[in-house]
Amino acid sequence: MNDCLFCKIATGAITADVLYEDDEVLAFRDIAPQAPHHFLVIPRRHLSGPAAIGSDEEQLFGKMMRIGAELAEKLGIGTGFRVVLNNGAEAGQTVFHIHMHILGGRPMHWPPG
Repeated sequence: MNDCLFCKIATGAITADVLYEDDEVLAFRDIAPQAPHHFLVIPRRHLSGPAAIGSDEEQLFGKMMRIGAELAEKLGIGTGFRVVLNNGAEAGQTVFHIHMHILGGRPMHWPPG
């Protein structure tokens, strides 16, 4: 999508503090971190949000989860981190390209919102 912020990051049109990248997935630090460690994992291919995941994307979504966990371990938060996915504006989604927030490095309280 031409106007999608995360598509532009995925193609390199907008720079980001990249932690991981391959042909399918990109992980980068959040520009407005809500924890000492806060990064996003996105697919390079545009999907609007979690509700857009179909059976064809199951393997890709599993890879996103694995990459998030591996990066959390590498950053020293592998024993305690939160994974957040928002679906739709009512849930707080502001960029409509599926993205997984990984947060850690401080106590995570419940309920979150």
